[in-house]
Amino acid sequence: MNVTVFGSGYVGLVTGACLAEVGNNVMCVDVDPAKIELLQSGGVPIYEPGLDEMIARNRKAGRLAFTTDAKQGVDHGLFQFIAVGTPPDEDGSADLQYVLAVAQTVAEHMSDYKILVDKSTVPVGTGDQVAARVRETLDKRDASLEFDVVSNPEFLKEGAALDDFMRPDRIVIGTDNPRTGELLRALYAPFNRSHDRLVLMDVRSAELTKYAANAMLATKISFMNELSNIAERVGADIEQVRIGIGSDPRIGYQFIYPGCGYGGSCFPKDVRALEQTALAVGYTPELLHAVEAVNFRQKEMLFDKISAFFNGDLKGKTVALWGLAFKPNTDDMREASSRVLMERLWAHGAQVRAFDPVAMEEARRIYGERADLMLCDNAEQAVDGADVLAVVTEWIEFRSPSFDHLAKSLAHRAIFDGRNIYRPSAVSAAGLKYYGIGRNSPAQ
Repeated sequence: MNVTVFGSGYVGLVTGACLAEVGNNVMCVDVDPAKIELLQSGGVPIYEPGLDEMIARNRKAGRLAFTTDAKQGVDHGLFQFIAVGTPPDEDGSADLQYVLAVAQTVAEHMSDYKILVDKSTVPVGTGDQVAARVRETLDKRDASLEFDVVSNPEFLKEGAALDDFMRPDRIVIGTDNPRTGELLRALYAPFNRSHDRLVLMDVRSAELTKYAANAMLATKISFMNELSNIAERVGADIEQVRIGIGSDPRIGYQFIYPGCGYGGSCFPKDVRALEQTALAVGYTPELLHAVEAVNFRQKEMLFDKISAFFNGDLKGKTVALWGLAFKPNTDDMREASSRVLMERLWAHGAQVRAFDPVAMEEARRIYGERADLMLCDNAEQAVDGADVLAVVTEWIEFRSPSFDHLAKSLAHRAIFDGRNIYRPSAVSAAGLKYYGIGRNSPAQ
């Protein structure tokens, strides 16, 4: 099938590459000439394990192309995927200007039946707005052309996006036209072979499903973080509590890891956008507000612990920081806990020596060159000359360090474990002080 994808960011590139991988002819369109030039020359503007190889393989096979020519893109595909950004407005609601701009572009250039597929994460009712924009633009052209608008939300985890797309848990299709649903079923057939993963529903329900999924996962994280703060105060170990409740199959072990807060491009934005959606229809979503409030507070936790360790006097102190990305296997630092910690440390006169296996260039892009930030070549270099260590991202390579080496390198011999990846007893045995999240039990 011929497929066009508008937007060559994270979702657009993964969608385009994976659809090409199973034999479709895909054209990705973007308004950024520099990004398209990079892609045409073999580069990839984002980090996602395996994506560069998949793009190169399908470009070589002639199944994947990149262009800034919107008309060429509209002419190419029956399916017009909309995978552009929906950044938050000042009130937290999703900004739909780029989604609606694509809808207008398709309507300006289409000459036959098209299926517009909302892949971007959008509020309930966006499908109606897209359809209205297409209809309005066609009317201005005095053109009577058939089209359909479909909601097909993505459920991609950064760092595992290719596997999520190629082996999906579910494929949600929101459409009010049974014929369109069958066309989408045919497009997704290669990903739907072992058992039927396709979930057909109406457009508004599909739009809400995406927000509901992310809000539910964010709620689990904030709930565990709330419990971790209670555990610290009552002398319990949240890791033992986690195992105790996770063994209940009704709860499970996924997304119940306490830590120093969630970040990234999805959970924070989507929780706020869903809250704004509720407020716009006259409903106050108290739970969603609490989820975001707990997360905001949790991101301050590592700074509060480090500040308390130094009795509030951080001036001249140096903190080694392991992990800058909001999670492992990505270079994404959007709303990352590392940014909150570093900025608070700098505001109180401390210096930071940081290392991340992938996100160093992103940190340079965000912060530039500054005297109170040293971006180091490796984890060992980051701790040299530091007073204490803070672990913010649970990269695999951070999980088994030499605690003896850390004890010799850190002037104040303390580790602040923002992801609870170490056994406190192992840290203490090396002569280091250990400060985790919700871990004050003597049974640690």
